[in-house]
Amino acid sequence: MLAVSRTHAVSLLELQREDRRNALDLELCRAIHTAAAEEVEAGARVLVITGSGSSFCSGADLNGVYGEEFLDALYGMLHGLAALPVPLVAAVNGPAIGAGTQLALACDLRVGDAKARFGVPTGRNGMAVDAWTMRTLAAVAGGGIARRLMIAAELIDRDTAVHCGLVDRPGTLDDALVWAQEIASLAPLTLAHNKLVLNGGADEDIARTFAACWASADVREAAAARKEKRAPVFSGS
Repeated sequence: MLAVSRTHAVSLLELQREDRRNALDLELCRAIHTAAAEEVEAGARVLVITGSGSSFCSGADLNGVYGEEFLDALYGMLHGLAALPVPLVAAVNGPAIGAGTQLALACDLRVGDAKARFGVPTGRNGMAVDAWTMRTLAAVAGGGIARRLMIAAELIDRDTAVHCGLVDRPGTLDDALVWAQEIASLAPLTLAHNKLVLNGGADEDIARTFAACWASADVREAAAARKEKRAPVFSGS
């Protein structure tokens, strides 16, 4: 259902429900939430999320049971991913529909291949998504695209997504993994601070992470590396 692997400081989480086009059910939501937290705790500096087969994630499993338990698991997972202190990269290898678009939005960066498609067709099924989803979509892709997806229930292709900023880079899973390794070499405390600010963290938390960056061994390591004309090696401390 979910395969987890790690190469150096990058962990790959691959949804593996190809028979359901990687649709999210209660068990998979909980598995993603748990695995992501465990990988960060184990030292992963970047997480990459993708889907097996030809779909990234086709949304919530329509054969599943809807109700408070599923919604708690879905939004606990999405909001939990967004709150992790490490960057997340979505390798969107095919359609990302409904909860699939939400999963991509929970990541900080998105790489999309030629088959990537995005849509939140709640207007076609009578369902609803939370305010975080729509506000994040508008912040990332712009109000016009957000209205096209949320009001007109449109689907957009990869090229449109690149143009509006919903996809940061065109590419494959391999491209996403290369980018993730590059990001993993950057200063972890700084990335955590930047992510917190960009995601609208509380002022007291931002003040704490700001101070932690300036007091860190990493800021001293960067200064030493400049003097020694070498690449810095950041420890996250």
